Amino acid sequence: MTNPLLDPWNTPFDLPPFDRISDEDFSPALDAALTSARRELAAITGNAEPPTFTNTIDALELMGDDLDRVLGTFYAIAGSDSNPRREELQREFAPVLAAYGSEVLMNPDLFARIDTLWQQRATLRLTDEQQRVLELTHKRFVRAGARLTGADFDRLKAIKERLAVLGTNFTQNLLADERDWYLELTRDDLTGLPDFVVAGARAAAAEKGVEGWVVTLSRSLIVPFLQFSPRRDLRQRAYAAWVARGANGGETDNRAIAQETLELRAERAKLLGYETFSDFKLETEMAGTPDAVRTLLMAVWEPARAQAEEDAAVLTSMMQEDGVNGPLEPWDWRYYAEKRRAAEHDLDEALLKPYLQLDRMIAAAFDCANRLFGLEFAPLDVALYHDDARAWEVTRNGKHVAVFIGDYFARGSKRSGAWCMASRAQQKLADDIAPVVFNICNFAKPAPGDPALLSYDDARTLFHEFGHALHQMLSDVTYESVSGTSVARDFVELPSQLFEHWLEVPEVLEKHARHAETGAPMPPDLLDRLLKAQNFDQGFATVEYVASSLVDLAFHDGSVPDDIMARQAEILTEIGMPHAIRMRHATPHFAHVFAGDGYSSGYYSYMWSEVMDADAFDAFKEAGGAFDPATARLLEDHILSRGGSADATELYTAFRGRMPGVEALLRGRGLTAAA
Repeated sequence: MTNPLLDPWNTPFDLPPFDRISDEDFSPALDAALTSARRELAAITGNAEPPTFTNTIDALELMGDDLDRVLGTFYAIAGSDSNPRREELQREFAPVLAAYGSEVLMNPDLFARIDTLWQQRATLRLTDEQQRVLELTHKRFVRAGARLTGADFDRLKAIKERLAVLGTNFTQNLLADERDWYLELTRDDLTGLPDFVVAGARAAAAEKGVEGWVVTLSRSLIVPFLQFSPRRDLRQRAYAAWVARGANGGETDNRAIAQETLELRAERAKLLGYETFSDFKLETEMAGTPDAVRTLLMAVWEPARAQAEEDAAVLTSMMQEDGVNGPLEPWDWRYYAEKRRAAEHDLDEALLKPYLQLDRMIAAAFDCANRLFGLEFAPLDVALYHDDARAWEVTRNGKHVAVFIGDYFARGSKRSGAWCMASRAQQKLADDIAPVVFNICNFAKPAPGDPALLSYDDARTLFHEFGHALHQMLSDVTYESVSGTSVARDFVELPSQLFEHWLEVPEVLEKHARHAETGAPMPPDLLDRLLKAQNFDQGFATVEYVASSLVDLAFHDGSVPDDIMARQAEILTEIGMPHAIRMRHATPHFAHVFAGDGYSSGYYSYMWSEVMDADAFDAFKEAGGAFDPATARLLEDHILSRGGSADATELYTAFRGRMPGVEALLRGRGLTAAA
């Protein structure tokens, strides 16, 4: 029998044949793909010829094409449309893939060939990109433990496999808690809720198979409920469930997983010769050291906390005017902040949302990409993995650039948050390969026939993820290992956060922010109030983010605490965390840090990149406007097209002429006055 994952894909743009793939195809396809990859690995290590860049590095880059196809397809589906079988497969695959990774990265014969080339690098006639690929490949193998031997070698291999299992379990536990909890609402409970929240609650109930209305733990539903519900008791119940994800006891509790993860990471770092996991992790990032990260975070923390404390006093006064005594609590903040925003800026979320229709915001992102980079987007009628997903062909001057797939609505089978991934990355070594790029979001799905309306925060998320997609789509390198978003973690958020700024450009909103029912443009006075309120509640937003970053850093920069939850509380006390604000991501649901190594000791990366994105957008302003073509060309030439083919500092300096300071970030968040 044939397997559609391994057969030739006679589909438009060589897309996965989603309509022919069943869950039972993945396991045998993975087995076959691993067998093929191991055969290719043996051919490299068994080559009797002396190592050359072509027979070693090029061969390594080209190895595992079938494996890439199988895994790219599987993880695109499993993350956004899970089911019990796919979750079982993820658990089965995690240790198998970790073991295979060790077979490659800890292979002594392969590393010997790479190390020989590294020692000969001064005499090799390599392009700048090839030099960079050789450097990164050698460093990746060393950091993976290729120089270890004996018991240390075996122990590191076992640690990697265990960490892969723990990360998968953490993710699935979090998904289970988010999927299984909901708060049923009566008709009386709907009092005070805007129509869009009521519609979202009804749609969520239908997705859960429940009559009436429910609040789920999807951010796009629970946040507006916390903003608008006058029922303090219901806000408290919903908020308590939201922050308890991963810490409810039983099989889905993530606290022991997080504890073991920290212990294994620390042991891994010691085996590799580093004092702490942060020292190991940050070595390859722009920040370089834990002290550099801490310096940035504390430079922002102090003015942010001062602003948040001022805001808390105002909100407490408002609450007391409502006859509620006692301190302002975390489940009160959003409710009174929304009231304050309405009073001070005459800005009502319910009035604003009809102008932020999903389809129009997608069109706005596409329009900005067209004006900046000449990209055009045409809908594709192709089979995808879920009815909510949709696809576009991306072209420039008539030439195919990429396929872009957007999957925007929340559902119980989708993990929370928003992300960008490429099931196929751009490269030129094997052929002129164009990428297939996904944006996955969790916006509240409307009732059938109703338009999908976004909050301004939702629209910002859409632009953020599309910025990542542009980094993938505009990549123009030879080697896949440095393609697209394959860059330092504290550089990868630059394109995404930079693109958010175009949502703030008045002419973009004037053109695309049109009423979902009438088609009328956003009234000028509403647009003006929206833009003036950009920095509203930035003390809260900055405090909840920086607190999470500081906890992440402290967990990994030093000895592992005996009780991570007690240590989390201690850290928050030490930095003076305001009573009415919680970490954006508490440890048991901190997926950025514990679902894998991606953002471990690296959650600060968003802020490190924000220092650059604020400065980078200033470059457009200084050049005369947000769509200045010369600045857009510099951005593409030196950052978006280059991937990781050069050092991040080198790339940014080539674009801007210098590295920025923290001042632009503080100014952008409206925190300078509080400093």
